[in-house]
Amino acid sequence: MSALNTQAAAEKLVLTGSSTIAPLAMEIGKRFSQLYPDIRVDVQTGGSSRGVADARTGLNDIGMASRALKSDELDLMPFTIAMDGVAIIIHKDNPIAALSTAQIKAIYTGEITDWAQINGTAGNITVVHKAAGHSTLELFLAFFNLKNSQIKPHIIIGDNQQGIKTVAGNRNSIGYVSIGTAEYEINHNTPIKLLPIAGVSASTENVTNGTFKLSRPLNLITSGEPSPLAKRFIAFAQSLQINDLIQAQYFVPIAH
Repeated sequence: MSALNTQAAAEKLVLTGSSTIAPLAMEIGKRFSQLYPDIRVDVQTGGSSRGVADARTGLNDIGMASRALKSDELDLMPFTIAMDGVAIIIHKDNPIAALSTAQIKAIYTGEITDWAQINGTAGNITVVHKAAGHSTLELFLAFFNLKNSQIKPHIIIGDNQQGIKTVAGNRNSIGYVSIGTAEYEINHNTPIKLLPIAGVSASTENVTNGTFKLSRPLNLITSGEPSPLAKRFIAFAQSLQINDLIQAQYFVPIAH
C-alpha cells in the first residue's frame, strides 16, 4: 500500500534512501513546506538500495538513489535533480598529494598497509569503507574494478558524514565520499582533503565540465507514475527555484 493511500497520511510526503541526497532533500522539503504549509516532508536515510526497495514496496512516496538505475530496476522512474562525484579523501595533514589508481586499489586490497610504502609519513593506513547498500560503495568498486570481497577495511561506515568524521579524526586514514559533501566540509574547516583521480582534481567544477569521470546523477525515484503530490514535489526539486540549495550543498544543478 502506498504511503499516501490513507487519509491520515494525505498531508505527509515520505522520502527514503540515499544519505548523499538526504540533506539536500531536507532543505528542498523545508522550502516546499513554506509554499504548501499543510504538507510535511519526512526524509529518512538508509542508502540508495533502501530507496529502491521502499519505492517498490510502497514504504515511501519517493525514493532517493545517488546513482543511475540498474538494468533490473527499470520498473522504476528516475528524476534527476543534480549531479555529484565520488572522490578519495585523506586527512588534511597527510603530505600525500595524489595516489595512482593502482595505489588506491593496493591500499584497499591490503597490499599497501603503510604510508611509508608510497613516500608518505610512516604510519599504518586505516582503510575506511562504505557499508553495503550505499551507491558510493558500488560506484567506487565499479570504477576501480574491484569486488567487495577483495577489500580489507578497518572501519566500515554508513553515510558521508560518518566517513568524513572518521577521516578527519585519524591522520592515517583514507576514505571515499561525495565530492559535494567533502567540499562543503572543507569550506567549513573540517581537516580533510580531496585527492585527484587519474590526474583530474576532484571538484564540482570538474563534475560540471565532465572531466571528472567518477560522477553520478542524484535521482528521485518512484514506482510507476508519481502521485499528484509526489509529482508536484519532484517538479519543484527539478526547478530553478532550488538551484541555490543544490549549490549550497556543493552539488551540480541540472536546471538552467
